[in-house]
Amino acid sequence: MKIYTRTGDKGLTSLIGGTRVPKSSLRIEAYGTVDELNSWIGLVRDQDVSTPHRPLLKQVQDRLFTIGATLASDPERARMQLPDLLDTDVEALEREMDRMNEILPELRNFILPGGHQSVSYAHVARCVCRRAERLAIALREESFVPDLVVMYLNRLSDYLFVLSRLMSHDLGSEEVVWQPRG
Repeated sequence: MKIYTRTGDKGLTSLIGGTRVPKSSLRIEAYGTVDELNSWIGLVRDQDVSTPHRPLLKQVQDRLFTIGATLASDPERARMQLPDLLDTDVEALEREMDRMNEILPELRNFILPGGHQSVSYAHVARCVCRRAERLAIALREESFVPDLVVMYLNRLSDYLFVLSRLMSHDLGSEEVVWQPRG
């Protein structure tokens, strides 16, 4: 399988289903951001502090591929059977957040990203996830995007925030609390 096709040299690419669209289209931006998020999740997964979380982070990466395939499809023309995103995928993130929150001190302040490099990676992933969610919502205004895609991205960004707090806790690093000038 060749990686290069030479068909994108004029700024167009094909969606699943064969529709050609500009590489600058909102659909391409949305699934490209999901791909970027998947790379950041890989970096978070590779951190030593993430060892107990690796199975779920690997599952998240798999679900992001599913979301990417969904967003890369022309809803009018794609006939290919795509993997499913399920309610149970969202529920798995919620269960894990509940479990982590049992360990963590109550959140009383806004937290600034930082405190440890690994924690910062999780915060960057969270921010990219929020961007992916915003793009999916914008795309939904002009074309079909399953509600579950937006819901999963929303819960995933919450999960990444709680994970960053747990990583900070596990590393023994102090959470950086926002102290507004007043």
